[in-house]
Amino acid sequence: MFRRRRGAAEPMAAPPETEPAVPVRESGPWDADEGYPTAERVDLGGLLLPIGAGFEVQLQVAGDQIIGALVLVEESALQVHAFAAPKRSGIWDEVRAELVREVGVADGTVEEREGPFGIELAAQVPQQPGEAKQPVRYLGIDGPRWFLRAVVSGPAAVDPAAAEPLENVIKDIVVVRGDEPMAPKEAIALRLPAEARQAMEQEPEPEWNPFERGPEIAEIR
Repeated sequence: MFRRRRGAAEPMAAPPETEPAVPVRESGPWDADEGYPTAERVDLGGLLLPIGAGFEVQLQVAGDQIIGALVLVEESALQVHAFAAPKRSGIWDEVRAELVREVGVADGTVEEREGPFGIELAAQVPQQPGEAKQPVRYLGIDGPRWFLRAVVSGPAAVDPAAAEPLENVIKDIVVVRGDEPMAPKEAIALRLPAEARQAMEQEPEPEWNPFERGPEIAEIR
């Protein structure tokens, strides 16, 4: 039998482990529920998309739903799509593996490399079977309950100077996930900005259909 000696000090409890401090981020993509810097952005519902002089924005649709946006700057293009993701884990690793398989099926080549947003894919993909391969960059950013996928093509896929304005767009995007339950990889729906909706109401003629040629919104400044 063991007895506590008189005057013996009580054993000290180990201090509780504390979570490491989360570093303050200097750039996005941002979550709508966190503080983010003010900038000129077009409100697409699920995405607040930064815009600038010389930018052209087109919306991408699947059926009757807007699922992505295309930003054109000079000869380069940036596609962005936002998806729901699990609360406690990201999906970029899984999506990246799927993209590698898809590029291989398309007779393209791909390699992983470190980029401004972490691991990205640098690929060479033919636009059509038998055509010359074109450079493409696939970027993925895991956020809180969302995932943002970006695809860079044109000169920006290989030229850092051409890539900078498109990378700055990604850094200033705000993702509006919402609180509704969504399955992982389900697209976060977008909508036409208020200006485009008003234009359609005022000019309900076929030529105002925003889904023609892309669809596209005229240059936004």
